[in-house]
Amino acid sequence: MAPAPQSAELTVSAKDKAAALALTPVSRETEARLDRYIALLLEWQAKTNLVAPSTLPNLWTRHISDSLQLLSLAPTAKSWVDLGSGGGFPGVVLACALAETPGTQIHLVERIAKKAAFLREAIRVTASPGTVHLADIGDTVDRIAGPIDCVTARALAPLHQLIGFAEPWVKKGAKVLFLKGQDVEAELTEATKYWIIEPKLHASRTGGQGWIVELGSIERR
Repeated sequence: MAPAPQSAELTVSAKDKAAALALTPVSRETEARLDRYIALLLEWQAKTNLVAPSTLPNLWTRHISDSLQLLSLAPTAKSWVDLGSGGGFPGVVLACALAETPGTQIHLVERIAKKAAFLREAIRVTASPGTVHLADIGDTVDRIAGPIDCVTARALAPLHQLIGFAEPWVKKGAKVLFLKGQDVEAELTEATKYWIIEPKLHASRTGGQGWIVELGSIERR
């Protein structure tokens, strides 16, 4: 039986939030936007599985900080594409954090209608600079106009597939920041069968065995 929204809300720990904001500090305005986003996520989580229920007690560190840490790796990026945005990580979090930065635009790509509806509502309630594209990833390149600074994805697909999705934007100057787990080395080995890449690996600030794969160039083999 699905938990009621108020039951889910109790699982969000004030201690976890404090730990997350110590890892990845934000302004009061951004914190307020993130609070509204999380409240909405918990409301929707009762009827739509947006995040793994086991991660709810550590929502701030597991999901919010994990997303915010990307900003330090692309400090001047204003135009982002988040592939397979799902519950909004990292796309909505980035939109909340960059809402006060003029010229910011976050493109959220999601093929599942229910999740796309959630993302639209999250952008609305947080008053953040995001555009939701309900489409398969391969159909979005031509839809997104203008230069893109950074392409992100989290828990979406194997690395060699993600590189293929991002290639058109990287060819035009975008940077790639993919959030990956403990199998990152095996995924990189597989990816080099198809792509010539020079990855930079960044250990996740949030601990565990997470990694961020940074790519600035991509060539097909």
